[in-house]
Amino acid sequence: MKIVKIEPFVVSQKLGTPFYFSQWEYDARKICLVRITLENGTYGWGEGYGPADVIKAGIEFFRQFLIDKEALEHETLWQEMYRRSMDYARSGTLQAAISAIDVALWDVKGKLLDQPVSVLLGGIKNPIIQPYATGLYFTKGEDLKTKLTKEAQLYKSQGFKAIKMKIGLSIKEDLDYIAAVRKAIGPDMKLMVDANHAYSCKEALELCHKMEKYDISWFEEPVSPEDYEGYRRLRKKTKIPIAGGECEYLKFGFKRLLENECVDIAQPDICAAGGLTEAKRIATLAQSYCKDVVPHSWGTWIAISAAVHFVANLDKNPGRLFDDLPTMELDRTENPLRDHLTTKSFSIADGLIEAPRTPGLGVDVNLDILLKYSTNEGDKSQRQPKVRS
Repeated sequence: MKIVKIEPFVVSQKLGTPFYFSQWEYDARKICLVRITLENGTYGWGEGYGPADVIKAGIEFFRQFLIDKEALEHETLWQEMYRRSMDYARSGTLQAAISAIDVALWDVKGKLLDQPVSVLLGGIKNPIIQPYATGLYFTKGEDLKTKLTKEAQLYKSQGFKAIKMKIGLSIKEDLDYIAAVRKAIGPDMKLMVDANHAYSCKEALELCHKMEKYDISWFEEPVSPEDYEGYRRLRKKTKIPIAGGECEYLKFGFKRLLENECVDIAQPDICAAGGLTEAKRIATLAQSYCKDVVPHSWGTWIAISAAVHFVANLDKNPGRLFDDLPTMELDRTENPLRDHLTTKSFSIADGLIEAPRTPGLGVDVNLDILLKYSTNEGDKSQRQPKVRS
Protein backbone atom coordinates (compact mmCIF):
# COMPACT_ATOMS: atom_id res chain seq x y z
CA MET A 1 0.00 0.00 0.00
CA LYS A 2 1.62 3.23 -1.18
CA ILE A 3 2.13 6.51 0.70
CA VAL A 4 0.25 9.40 -0.90
CA LYS A 5 0.54 12.14 1.77
CA ILE A 6 2.98 13.12 4.52
CA GLU A 7 1.67 16.14 6.41
CA PRO A 8 3.57 17.75 9.30
CA PHE A 9 1.70 19.96 11.76
CA VAL A 10 3.20 22.29 14.35
CA VAL A 11 0.88 22.91 17.28
CA SER A 12 1.40 25.24 20.21
CA GLN A 13 -0.45 26.13 23.38
CA LYS A 14 0.38 28.55 26.20
CA LEU A 15 0.55 27.01 29.65
CA GLY A 16 -1.62 28.23 32.50
CA THR A 17 1.31 27.93 34.91
CA PRO A 18 4.84 28.21 33.47
CA PHE A 19 7.41 25.87 35.01
CA TYR A 20 11.17 25.59 34.80
CA PHE A 21 14.07 23.25 35.39
CA SER A 22 17.84 23.63 35.60
CA GLN A 23 18.21 24.95 32.04
CA TRP A 24 15.21 27.13 31.12
CA GLU A 25 11.51 27.87 31.61
CA TYR A 26 8.53 26.44 29.73
CA ASP A 27 5.65 28.87 29.22
CA ALA A 28 4.14 26.93 26.29
CA ARG A 29 4.06 23.51 24.70
CA LYS A 30 5.05 23.38 21.03
CA ILE A 31 5.14 20.02 19.23
CA CYS A 32 5.50 18.71 15.68
CA LEU A 33 3.13 15.91 14.64
CA VAL A 34 3.00 14.13 11.31
CA ARG A 35 0.17 12.29 9.56
CA ILE A 36 0.95 9.74 6.86
CA THR A 37 -1.92 8.75 4.56
CA LEU A 38 -2.00 5.76 2.22
CA GLU A 39 -3.76 5.33 -1.10
CA ASN A 40 -6.71 3.51 0.54
CA GLY A 41 -7.22 6.29 3.12
CA THR A 42 -5.52 4.52 6.05
CA TYR A 43 -3.49 7.00 8.07
CA GLY A 44 -1.04 6.96 10.94
CA TRP A 45 0.29 9.53 13.39
CA GLY A 46 3.85 10.25 14.49
CA GLU A 47 5.57 12.83 16.67
CA GLY A 48 9.04 14.35 16.88
CA TYR A 49 10.81 15.45 20.05
CA GLY A 50 12.69 18.73 19.81
CA PRO A 51 12.33 22.15 18.11
CA ALA A 52 8.98 21.73 16.37
CA ASP A 53 9.51 24.06 13.43
CA VAL A 54 12.91 22.54 12.62
CA ILE A 55 11.47 19.01 12.81
CA LYS A 56 8.67 20.09 10.46
CA ALA A 57 11.27 21.28 7.95
CA GLY A 58 13.04 17.93 8.30
CA ILE A 59 9.84 16.02 7.56
CA GLU A 60 9.26 18.18 4.50
CA PHE A 61 12.81 17.40 3.36
CA PHE A 62 12.31 13.63 3.68
CA ARG A 63 8.82 13.67 2.18
CA GLN A 64 10.08 13.80 -1.43
CA PHE A 65 11.89 10.47 -0.99
CA LEU A 66 8.91 8.60 0.50
CA ILE A 67 5.86 9.54 -1.56
CA ASP A 68 4.60 6.62 -3.69
CA LYS A 69 6.76 4.16 -1.68
CA GLU A 70 5.33 1.04 0.00
CA ALA A 71 4.40 1.87 3.58
CA LEU A 72 4.98 -1.65 4.91
CA GLU A 73 8.62 -1.52 3.85
CA HIS A 74 9.36 0.74 6.77
CA GLU A 75 12.95 -0.44 7.37
CA THR A 76 13.81 0.31 3.75
CA LEU A 77 12.24 3.75 4.14
CA TRP A 78 14.12 4.29 7.42
CA GLN A 79 17.42 3.46 5.71
CA GLU A 80 16.60 5.83 2.84
CA MET A 81 16.04 8.69 5.28
CA TYR A 82 19.14 7.81 7.29
CA ARG A 83 21.34 7.82 4.16
CA ARG A 84 19.86 11.16 3.09
CA SER A 85 20.68 12.72 6.48
CA MET A 86 24.09 11.16 7.18
CA ASP A 87 26.16 13.90 5.54
CA TYR A 88 24.37 16.66 7.43
CA ALA A 89 22.98 15.42 10.73
CA ARG A 90 24.03 12.14 12.28
CA SER A 91 22.27 13.39 15.39
CA GLY A 92 19.77 16.11 16.22
CA THR A 93 16.55 17.33 14.72
CA LEU A 94 16.78 15.54 11.37
CA GLN A 95 16.88 12.30 13.34
CA ALA A 96 13.81 13.51 15.24
CA ALA A 97 12.10 14.05 11.88
CA ILE A 98 12.99 10.47 10.90
CA SER A 99 11.61 9.34 14.26
CA ALA A 100 8.28 11.09 13.72
CA ILE A 101 7.85 9.53 10.28
CA ASP A 102 8.92 6.11 11.54
CA VAL A 103 6.42 6.15 14.41
CA ALA A 104 3.64 7.09 11.96
CA LEU A 105 4.65 4.22 9.66
CA TRP A 106 4.39 1.75 12.55
CA ASP A 107 0.94 3.13 13.34
CA VAL A 108 -0.07 2.66 9.69
CA LYS A 109 1.40 -0.85 9.61
CA GLY A 110 -0.58 -1.87 12.68
CA LYS A 111 -3.81 -0.59 11.16
CA LEU A 112 -3.19 -2.34 7.85
CA LEU A 113 -2.43 -5.65 9.56
CA ASP A 114 -5.03 -5.18 12.32
CA GLN A 115 -2.41 -5.67 15.05
CA PRO A 116 -1.05 -3.54 17.90
CA VAL A 117 2.44 -2.19 17.33
CA SER A 118 3.81 -4.17 20.27
CA VAL A 119 2.81 -7.43 18.56
CA LEU A 120 4.47 -6.31 15.32
CA LEU A 121 7.63 -5.45 17.28
CA GLY A 122 7.78 -9.11 18.24
CA GLY A 123 5.08 -9.70 20.82
CA ILE A 124 3.67 -8.46 24.11
CA LYS A 125 6.18 -9.73 26.63
CA ASN A 126 5.02 -7.31 29.34
CA PRO A 127 1.22 -6.99 29.37
CA ILE A 128 1.39 -4.74 32.45
CA ILE A 129 3.70 -1.71 32.75
CA GLN A 130 4.34 0.24 35.93
CA PRO A 131 5.23 3.78 34.83
CA TYR A 132 6.85 6.36 37.03
CA ALA A 133 5.38 9.84 37.34
CA THR A 134 7.49 12.69 36.01
CA GLY A 135 6.75 16.10 37.44
CA LEU A 136 7.97 18.11 40.41
CA TYR A 137 9.28 20.95 38.26
CA PHE A 138 10.08 24.34 39.70
CA THR A 139 7.52 27.15 39.65
CA LYS A 140 7.53 30.77 40.76
CA GLY A 141 5.13 32.70 42.95
CA GLU A 142 4.50 30.10 45.65
CA ASP A 143 6.36 28.24 48.35
CA LEU A 144 8.26 25.71 46.25
CA LYS A 145 8.81 23.16 49.00
CA THR A 146 5.11 23.06 49.80
CA LYS A 147 4.24 22.77 46.12
CA LEU A 148 6.67 19.88 45.58
CA THR A 149 5.53 17.91 48.62
CA LYS A 150 1.85 18.28 47.72
CA GLU A 151 2.50 17.20 44.15
CA ALA A 152 4.51 14.18 45.29
CA GLN A 153 1.71 13.14 47.65
CA LEU A 154 -0.80 13.50 44.80
CA TYR A 155 1.14 11.02 42.65
CA LYS A 156 1.33 8.63 45.56
CA SER A 157 -2.45 8.87 46.06
CA GLN A 158 -2.91 8.08 42.34
CA GLY A 159 -1.16 4.75 42.79
CA PHE A 160 2.27 5.54 41.38
CA LYS A 161 5.07 3.61 43.05
CA ALA A 162 7.86 5.85 41.77
CA ILE A 163 8.33 9.53 40.95
CA LYS A 164 11.04 11.64 39.39
CA MET A 165 11.80 15.17 40.52
CA LYS A 166 13.86 17.95 39.01
CA ILE A 167 17.06 19.15 40.64
CA GLY A 168 19.94 21.33 39.47
CA LEU A 169 19.37 24.66 41.24
CA SER A 170 22.26 24.26 43.67
CA ILE A 171 23.52 21.43 45.84
CA LYS A 172 22.10 23.05 48.99
CA GLU A 173 18.67 23.72 47.47
CA ASP A 174 18.53 20.30 45.83
CA LEU A 175 19.19 18.50 49.11
CA ASP A 176 16.55 20.59 50.88
CA TYR A 177 13.87 19.71 48.31
CA ILE A 178 14.92 16.05 48.08
CA ALA A 179 14.65 15.69 51.85
CA ALA A 180 11.18 17.28 51.84
CA VAL A 181 9.89 15.07 49.03
CA ARG A 182 11.30 11.90 50.58
CA LYS A 183 9.63 12.76 53.90
CA ALA A 184 6.33 13.46 52.10
CA ILE A 185 6.21 10.13 50.23
CA GLY A 186 7.72 7.90 52.89
CA PRO A 187 10.35 5.17 52.54
CA ASP A 188 8.44 2.73 50.32
CA MET A 189 7.97 4.90 47.22
CA LYS A 190 10.88 5.06 44.79
CA LEU A 191 12.39 8.48 44.12
CA MET A 192 14.58 9.48 41.16
CA VAL A 193 16.22 12.83 40.47
CA ASP A 194 17.01 14.56 37.16
CA ALA A 195 19.53 17.42 36.92
CA ASN A 196 19.26 17.89 33.14
CA HIS A 197 23.07 18.07 32.96
CA ALA A 198 23.32 21.02 35.37
CA TYR A 199 26.52 19.97 37.16
CA SER A 200 30.19 19.32 36.67
CA CYS A 201 31.43 15.86 37.59
CA LYS A 202 32.89 17.19 40.86
CA GLU A 203 29.62 18.86 41.85
CA ALA A 204 27.54 15.84 40.86
CA LEU A 205 29.76 13.56 42.95
CA GLU A 206 29.39 15.82 45.99
CA LEU A 207 25.62 15.80 45.54
CA CYS A 208 25.59 12.00 45.13
CA HIS A 209 27.39 11.43 48.40
CA LYS A 210 25.06 13.79 50.25
CA MET A 211 21.81 12.40 48.82
CA GLU A 212 22.62 8.68 49.05
CA LYS A 213 20.88 8.57 52.45
CA TYR A 214 17.57 9.48 50.76
CA ASP A 215 17.50 6.17 48.84
CA ILE A 216 17.65 7.63 45.32
CA SER A 217 16.78 5.01 42.68
CA TRP A 218 18.69 6.80 39.94
CA PHE A 219 20.43 10.09 39.17
CA GLU A 220 19.49 11.18 35.65
CA GLU A 221 21.67 13.39 33.43
CA PRO A 222 24.00 14.49 36.21
CA VAL A 223 26.55 16.05 33.82
CA SER A 224 26.74 17.23 30.21
CA PRO A 225 25.80 14.56 27.65
CA GLU A 226 29.12 15.35 25.98
CA ASP A 227 31.08 14.41 29.12
CA TYR A 228 31.35 10.63 28.70
CA GLU A 229 34.39 10.52 30.98
CA GLY A 230 32.50 12.47 33.65
CA TYR A 231 29.65 9.99 33.47
CA ARG A 232 32.05 7.06 33.76
CA ARG A 233 33.97 8.53 36.72
CA LEU A 234 30.80 9.49 38.55
CA ARG A 235 29.24 6.08 38.07
CA LYS A 236 32.31 4.41 39.59
CA LYS A 237 32.24 6.58 42.71
CA THR A 238 28.59 6.47 43.80
CA LYS A 239 26.18 3.78 44.89
CA ILE A 240 23.33 5.61 43.13
CA PRO A 241 22.56 4.17 39.64
CA ILE A 242 23.24 6.64 36.82
CA ALA A 243 20.73 7.17 34.00
CA GLY A 244 20.99 9.07 30.73
CA GLY A 245 20.54 9.02 26.99
CA GLU A 246 17.70 11.35 26.06
CA CYS A 247 20.30 13.48 24.23
CA GLU A 248 21.72 10.51 22.31
CA TYR A 249 20.70 9.61 18.76
CA LEU A 250 20.67 6.28 16.95
CA LYS A 251 22.40 3.09 18.04
CA PHE A 252 25.75 4.75 17.42
CA GLY A 253 25.19 7.34 20.13
CA PHE A 254 24.13 4.65 22.58
CA LYS A 255 27.14 2.54 21.65
CA ARG A 256 29.36 5.40 22.85
CA LEU A 257 27.35 5.71 26.04
CA LEU A 258 27.44 1.98 26.78
CA GLU A 259 30.98 1.09 25.75
CA ASN A 260 32.27 3.91 27.96
CA GLU A 261 30.37 2.44 30.96
CA CYS A 262 28.52 5.74 31.43
CA VAL A 263 25.09 4.59 32.61
CA ASP A 264 23.20 1.87 34.41
CA ILE A 265 19.92 2.81 32.69
CA ALA A 266 19.74 3.83 29.01
CA GLN A 267 16.98 6.34 28.18
CA PRO A 268 16.36 6.75 24.44
CA ASP A 269 13.58 9.07 23.36
CA ILE A 270 11.73 7.12 20.68
CA CYS A 271 10.59 10.34 19.00
CA ALA A 272 14.15 11.63 18.67
CA ALA A 273 16.63 8.73 18.67
CA GLY A 274 15.39 7.12 15.45
CA GLY A 275 11.82 6.02 16.03
CA LEU A 276 10.58 2.58 17.02
CA THR A 277 12.71 0.94 14.33
CA GLU A 278 15.94 2.23 15.86
CA ALA A 279 14.73 1.98 19.47
CA LYS A 280 14.40 -1.77 18.95
CA ARG A 281 18.06 -1.89 17.88
CA ILE A 282 19.11 0.27 20.83
CA ALA A 283 17.33 -2.11 23.21
CA THR A 284 19.18 -5.08 21.71
CA LEU A 285 22.46 -3.20 22.07
CA ALA A 286 21.70 -2.33 25.71
CA GLN A 287 20.84 -5.95 26.42
CA SER A 288 24.29 -7.00 25.19
CA TYR A 289 25.75 -4.70 27.87
CA CYS A 290 23.27 -6.01 30.50
CA LYS A 291 21.72 -2.55 30.91
CA ASP A 292 18.07 -1.71 31.46
CA VAL A 293 16.20 0.49 28.98
CA VAL A 294 13.66 3.04 30.24
CA PRO A 295 12.52 5.35 27.42
CA HIS A 296 12.36 9.09 27.91
CA SER A 297 8.93 10.40 26.90
CA TRP A 298 7.73 13.97 26.59
CA GLY A 299 4.83 15.02 24.42
CA THR A 300 1.36 13.91 23.41
CA TRP A 301 -0.27 10.48 23.71
CA ILE A 302 1.36 9.64 20.37
CA ALA A 303 4.83 9.71 21.94
CA ILE A 304 3.63 8.09 25.15
CA SER A 305 1.78 5.33 23.30
CA ALA A 306 4.87 4.59 21.21
CA ALA A 307 6.77 4.13 24.48
CA VAL A 308 4.02 1.88 25.89
CA HIS A 309 4.21 -0.46 22.88
CA PHE A 310 8.01 -0.43 22.98
CA VAL A 311 8.19 -1.26 26.68
CA ALA A 312 5.53 -3.95 26.31
CA ASN A 313 7.93 -5.74 23.95
CA LEU A 314 11.16 -5.32 25.99
CA ASP A 315 13.12 -8.29 27.25
CA LYS A 316 13.91 -8.27 30.95
CA ASN A 317 17.34 -6.85 31.75
CA PRO A 318 19.20 -6.52 35.05
CA GLY A 319 18.68 -3.27 36.93
CA ARG A 320 14.94 -2.81 36.49
CA LEU A 321 13.40 -0.23 38.78
CA PHE A 322 10.75 -2.81 39.64
CA ASP A 323 11.86 -6.44 39.71
CA ASP A 324 8.67 -7.86 38.26
CA LEU A 325 7.39 -5.09 35.97
CA PRO A 326 9.05 -2.84 33.37
CA THR A 327 8.76 0.91 33.71
CA MET A 328 8.65 4.01 31.52
CA GLU A 329 8.37 7.74 31.95
CA LEU A 330 4.87 9.19 32.22
CA ASP A 331 4.84 12.99 32.15
CA ARG A 332 2.28 14.45 34.56
CA THR A 333 2.93 18.15 33.95
CA GLU A 334 0.38 20.48 32.36
CA ASN A 335 0.00 19.64 28.66
CA PRO A 336 -3.22 20.54 26.82
CA LEU A 337 -1.75 19.20 23.57
CA ARG A 338 -1.56 15.79 25.24
CA ASP A 339 -4.84 15.84 27.11
CA HIS A 340 -7.12 17.61 24.61
CA LEU A 341 -5.54 17.13 21.19
CA THR A 342 -4.79 13.39 21.31
CA THR A 343 -6.70 10.37 22.55
CA LYS A 344 -5.43 6.94 23.63
CA SER A 345 -6.83 3.43 23.82
CA PHE A 346 -5.28 2.48 27.16
CA SER A 347 -6.03 3.62 30.69
CA ILE A 348 -3.85 4.35 33.70
CA ALA A 349 -5.32 2.82 36.85
CA ASP A 350 -3.64 2.44 40.24
CA GLY A 351 -0.35 3.50 38.68
CA LEU A 352 -0.41 0.72 36.06
CA ILE A 353 -0.81 0.60 32.26
CA GLU A 354 -2.14 -2.42 30.44
CA ALA A 355 -0.59 -2.86 26.99
CA PRO A 356 -3.23 -1.85 24.40
CA ARG A 357 -4.60 -4.47 22.03
CA THR A 358 -6.05 -2.07 19.46
CA PRO A 359 -4.50 -1.86 15.95
CA GLY A 360 -1.53 0.42 15.47
CA LEU A 361 -0.54 2.72 18.30
CA GLY A 362 -4.12 3.00 19.53
CA VAL A 363 -4.09 6.80 19.34
CA ASP A 364 -5.86 9.44 17.31
CA VAL A 365 -5.88 13.21 16.92
CA ASN A 366 -8.90 15.48 17.15
CA LEU A 367 -8.56 17.46 13.94
CA ASP A 368 -10.71 20.36 15.15
CA ILE A 369 -8.41 20.86 18.13
CA LEU A 370 -5.31 20.34 15.96
CA LEU A 371 -6.44 23.16 13.68
CA LYS A 372 -7.20 25.33 16.70
CA TYR A 373 -3.66 24.89 18.04
CA SER A 374 -1.89 24.88 14.65
CA THR A 375 0.71 27.59 14.05
CA ASN A 376 0.22 27.37 10.26
CA GLU A 377 -2.79 29.09 8.73
CA GLY A 378 -2.49 26.75 5.75
CA ASP A 379 -3.48 23.84 8.01
CA LYS A 380 -6.96 25.31 8.42
CA SER A 381 -8.03 23.77 5.12
CA GLN A 382 -7.02 20.23 6.13
CA ARG A 383 -9.69 17.55 6.52
CA GLN A 384 -9.59 14.38 8.59
CA PRO A 385 -9.12 11.27 6.41
CA LYS A 386 -11.13 8.15 7.08
CA VAL A 387 -9.45 5.09 8.53
CA ARG A 388 -9.89 1.97 6.46
CA SER A 389 -12.08 -0.41 8.43
